[in-house]
Amino acid sequence: MYLPKSFEVNDAESLQDFVAAHPLGTLIHHDAQGLCADHIPLLIARDDAGGILLQGHVARANPLWRNIESRGDVLAVFQDPGMYITPSWYASKAESGKVVPTWNYIAVHVRGVARPIDDATWLKGFLARLTDINESKRAEPWRVSDAPDDYVAMQMKAIVGIEIAVTHWIGKWKVSQNRQSRDIDGVVSGLRDVGDPAAAHMADEVSARRPTR
Repeated sequence: MYLPKSFEVNDAESLQDFVAAHPLGTLIHHDAQGLCADHIPLLIARDDAGGILLQGHVARANPLWRNIESRGDVLAVFQDPGMYITPSWYASKAESGKVVPTWNYIAVHVRGVARPIDDATWLKGFLARLTDINESKRAEPWRVSDAPDDYVAMQMKAIVGIEIAVTHWIGKWKVSQNRQSRDIDGVVSGLRDVGDPAAAHMADEVSARRPTR
């Protein structure tokens, strides 16, 4: 990923918080034809030594889990929806007109070594955790135990776990840090005027990552 220094973020807390908030990763790996990508919800976990893991699952019919048995190097990409930034928001537009549109976005790239886990006990614990996290904000959360045991057992036979031992993290917060302060003010104001949650969140990110120069 092209990563100018002003956009680089590498502190572990920011990266892990972002992945937790945007868990649907694009998992890039190798198959017989070359590069391949699958879209998989991935949760952060720790191994016994404190190393960072990403855990997920795929359909047993998906060749991904067999492919990583022979070549486990993978890249997981997590990103937000991003926001179009119009040059009309820049104060400098009125001064020179020398401005162009851009796109603000946040992305985290995670490299690691993946392995399949074909183990019913591991899968049951993982699925309970995955469900509990995603149902936690509901007034009446659904739980795996709500379904009949024999049905859950049958469904579990159709999936295989995936676990990635993380070797490298890097984040890119492209949120107008390369603009002058008055242009950043205009971006924040313009995003807030859009009036939707994604734009408001991007306005918060632009404000939070404002350069101190």
